[in-house]
Amino acid sequence: MLVRMSEAAPLDPEDRKIITLARSARARNGVPEGAAVRDETGRTYVAGTVALPSLPLSALRTAVAMAVASGAKSLEAAAVVTEAEAVADEDVAAVRDLGGPGTPVLLAGPDGEPRITVQA
Repeated sequence: MLVRMSEAAPLDPEDRKIITLARSARARNGVPEGAAVRDETGRTYVAGTVALPSLPLSALRTAVAMAVASGAKSLEAAAVVTEAEAVADEDVAAVRDLGGPGTPVLLAGPDGEPRITVQA
C-alpha cells in the first residue's frame, strides 16, 4: 500500500528521527541515497549507498544488512532519503524479509520532507 504524506497523520517523532539520520548519512557520505531502519528494541542502523564494482547495494538494503548483522530480530520502520520518486521493489522486499508485511518504509526527498509511505 502506498500513502502520500499529505494524506497521512503527522509523523511520529521516532520516524522523523530515522529520516533525519538517513538524510545525514546521504549528505555526510555524498551518496545518492541515505537510509535508516529501527529495530524491535528501538536501535537504529544508518547507511548510505554502496557502489563497489563487486558489491552494489542500495542504502536501504545496506541498513537492513547492518541490522541483521547486529542481531536485530525484526524492524519497526525504515526510511530512505533520495531524489528518486519511488522505493525500489528489492528494497521493500528486504524490509519485509526482516520486518514482516506492513512495516512502513518512508520515502523523503533530499530536504528531509517525507513524500510517501510504502507498506512492506
